[in-house]
Amino acid sequence: MSSALTDLFPHPIVQAPMAGGVSVPKLAAAVCEAGGLGFLAAGYKTADGMYEEIKQLRSLTGRPFGVNLFMPQPEYADPAAIDVYAHQLSGEASWYEAELGDPDSGRDDGYETKLAVLRDNPVPVVSFHFGTPSREVVDALHRVGTFVLVTATTPDEARAVERAGADAVIAQGVEAGGHQGTHRDIPETDGSGIGLLSLVAQIRETVSLPIIAAGGIMRGGQIAAVLAAGASAAQLGTAFLATAESGANALHKQALTNPLFVRTELTRAFSGRRARGLVNRFLREHGPYAPAAYPEIHHLTSPLRKAAAKAGDAQGMALWAGQGHWMARELPAGQLVEVLAGELAAARTALSGGGGIR
Repeated sequence: MSSALTDLFPHPIVQAPMAGGVSVPKLAAAVCEAGGLGFLAAGYKTADGMYEEIKQLRSLTGRPFGVNLFMPQPEYADPAAIDVYAHQLSGEASWYEAELGDPDSGRDDGYETKLAVLRDNPVPVVSFHFGTPSREVVDALHRVGTFVLVTATTPDEARAVERAGADAVIAQGVEAGGHQGTHRDIPETDGSGIGLLSLVAQIRETVSLPIIAAGGIMRGGQIAAVLAAGASAAQLGTAFLATAESGANALHKQALTNPLFVRTELTRAFSGRRARGLVNRFLREHGPYAPAAYPEIHHLTSPLRKAAAKAGDAQGMALWAGQGHWMARELPAGQLVEVLAGELAAARTALSGGGGIR
């Protein structure tokens, strides 16, 4: 990775931007202060809301940080399929005494307005999810001194990231919690996905961009493994979800290590896009029937998810989590960065001495 980018964060640890209120300013600030790269998630926020969080974060730390944007999604959802799914969810609405949301509540997540804010009020790093920004967008951010990162889940997507002129690619393995950052949401590929170590190796041989590895990483030894595979840094989401500074619902944090939730699955049940979460009742009952329709299904189920959280019912919530969720540690975010950095150093020492990674 270019020294200018690596100089932003002493430890090769990036806190993943988790939308929905998880990646709050105090979480990003704690990570930055400890030597990692903290991120705000602009997804599902207004441009004004994003700007307010940026100002809050700047009041908490003087260190570099990042902001993540969702790419606008093409219109290819089948309205009839959405109507059928809404009918299926009518029982959930009755149970939680909530109205279903309007699936036509907006598609672009305020993309252009957010870009304008970030051009007028530059931040050190901007990352993109669900696709690749145009070369013009990347060049405009570069002109104001912003580094640009883009998620890729395949080597072909990494090529698109390189063509756009981005500074680094975030290689997201299928192990990752939350939404897969696929550039095209194709239902026919629902049963596929590339594991992180294989993806890092493939992308390394496909493009010359620096790689940030993401997906199921919970320990410093795993960071050492992806660095050895060719990554320049590691991005962790679920590991930071359980921290004190995380804005995640308490039920969500508790579920990560609750023995009732033994595994994760990729599902469209909550948002209409493939996302990995803990298997609960809602996912089991509705996952097999959810159509490929994002963000329509996200808008449709939003009131149900909020009502479930208000009722204290984790079985109706979207419990996004990576495959290593049970290894979550309830530590302050800054301390977690320090622990991970210590584990990474120990793993590197073991490797150089011929020992094993722990």
